[in-house]
Amino acid sequence: MNVLFVCSRNRRRSPTAEVVFSGQSNVEALSAGTSPDAENPISADLIEWADLIFTMENIHRQRLQKKFGSALRTKQVIVLGIPDDYEYMDPMLIEVLTDRVARHL
Repeated sequence: MNVLFVCSRNRRRSPTAEVVFSGQSNVEALSAGTSPDAENPISADLIEWADLIFTMENIHRQRLQKKFGSALRTKQVIVLGIPDDYEYMDPMLIEVLTDRVARHL
């Protein structure tokens, strides 16, 4: 399953999720950001690649919908509700991600 994690700048939350879930046997994970200055900006190719898309906050889903609305028609987008309160690979972030994502995989 191809799983895409999306946050704003692709520097802390979504890259952490990519690392954590890339280690699972049936998951191919990538991450991207919705901001113009994101480390890996979201693209139509990433949307097309993904079987499942997780956004960290509702604003990210709204930005995806605004920019890629028609491409999202056949995609499941899940908002995890994880605020930008964590550093990259923060153990608490990993715990929250594991708890909120696991039920969907």
